[in-house]
Amino acid sequence: MSWDHHSRVESTKIKKMASLQISPLLLLLSYLCFVVSKSNIVLILSDDQDTLSFAPLTKTMKLVASKGATLKNSFVNTPLCCPSRSTLLTGLYQHNTGVLNNSIEGNCNSNKWQRRYEPLTFAQEFLTAGYKTFYAGKYLNQYGSHKTGGLSHVPKGWQWWAGLKGNSRYYNYTLSINGTARHFPTSYLTDHIYEMALEFLKGQSLQTTPFLMMLAPPAPHAPYIPSPKYAKLHLNTSVPRTPNFNPSMQKDKHWMMRLPPNQLPPSIVEQIDEYWRQRWRTLMSVDDMVAGIIHTLSNIGLSDNTFVLVTSDNGYHLGHYGLPWDKRQPYDTDIRVPLFIRGPGVKRQMLHNPVMTADIAPTLLDMAGLSIPSHMDGTSFLQSLYSKQKKHYLTRSFLVEHTGEGGKSISVACPWFGDSGLSNCSPESACKCQDARNNSYSCVRTVGPKLDSLLCKFNDREHFLEAYNLVSDPYQMKNIARQMKKKYIARGLTILRKLQSCLGSSCSIFNI
Repeated sequence: MSWDHHSRVESTKIKKMASLQISPLLLLLSYLCFVVSKSNIVLILSDDQDTLSFAPLTKTMKLVASKGATLKNSFVNTPLCCPSRSTLLTGLYQHNTGVLNNSIEGNCNSNKWQRRYEPLTFAQEFLTAGYKTFYAGKYLNQYGSHKTGGLSHVPKGWQWWAGLKGNSRYYNYTLSINGTARHFPTSYLTDHIYEMALEFLKGQSLQTTPFLMMLAPPAPHAPYIPSPKYAKLHLNTSVPRTPNFNPSMQKDKHWMMRLPPNQLPPSIVEQIDEYWRQRWRTLMSVDDMVAGIIHTLSNIGLSDNTFVLVTSDNGYHLGHYGLPWDKRQPYDTDIRVPLFIRGPGVKRQMLHNPVMTADIAPTLLDMAGLSIPSHMDGTSFLQSLYSKQKKHYLTRSFLVEHTGEGGKSISVACPWFGDSGLSNCSPESACKCQDARNNSYSCVRTVGPKLDSLLCKFNDREHFLEAYNLVSDPYQMKNIARQMKKKYIARGLTILRKLQSCLGSSCSIFNI
């Protein structure tokens, strides 16, 4: 693949600058000052990776986590791919992006998204500031749809573009290469993304314009197809049998969680363990990619001038709370994600202060020394990476929200066939439904040195409340909403209402 058309951008910029009546020496010094003072950014975004699945990323742990910061309390603001990726790109909560689900009707890569929100992404900010920008991999689930411009549409802000059509795939996929559709039947997508990234990096040095690179491999998203070289690894691993793994029916949780079966049968548990192994195997190729990027940056002299971030768009449950496999729930299995960062001045440490997906965009801009737009709901956490974690960090409250979907993928073999309120129900998953139209909720998640809690209000007939004290109940097994004093519930709901309508700086709720 060639990026020759875009590689002429730098020479064009220099020619324009040279046409001005400025001393050539001053011109050169000004240009070198710009390219050397700005840090490069590499963001690697996995797909549906829970916090227990970073164990196979041994190279990533050695080259990123052990060389920088591990953010223990990293959360997504909505546990579903397209809404979460939209929040990551814009720094806006779901209620401000309007991206409700993975459909065009839910504003996923809709014409409205392209027109109104793509100009607000961090990529556009970097491009405007003179950065080279490169994207390869999955973008938004509906990217490439003929209803919204097809693969000829290149999202604003990206100069080098290799966007995947549709949802995650490993083989037999189509990419938009700078607006031109190209089909790849046999190349493994994660490896292909890696190859394109290396080709881009070949042209970078301390003397070239700084760059922003975002790589979005499919792993470990279904259908969990590993590279052949890793297909036989991790034969003896299985999902950790934590207290929240396949418990008896959770009678104190919202109605969808109370649907039968009471527990998943052994055949489903066996399948869950195999999916767990397959997911780990797909991540081995991501690990190779991370290591290769780090080594290449070192070889071209840019490792000390480049921030590298590795994270995921949302978490994932596998047998937890009696649910087979999916996301979309407000529990930590689905909303807590890995986040590792190395880069200039980043201290090696485990950080406990809470961060969220909406913080990624402002933090990336801060890393580049760029202004953070006032409309962003997130807050930069860059300064926390520069100093050792203080014993007492700020307690923070932030929003987790999800809009449920119903009426899809209901099998005639399941007892509730025809119920349009439910979705993703099939005999292959013991007819345990993964979502519902009124599986819509808003939660306030609060994390601090002495406080770790979740309060959720569901938009169902019961106006159901769930509340958890994760200090004493880290697996979120006991809903304490009915036992809480009314004043504490009222205080939590007041914060929740504020977050549900917040925009910009009003979304930052910190206290000591």
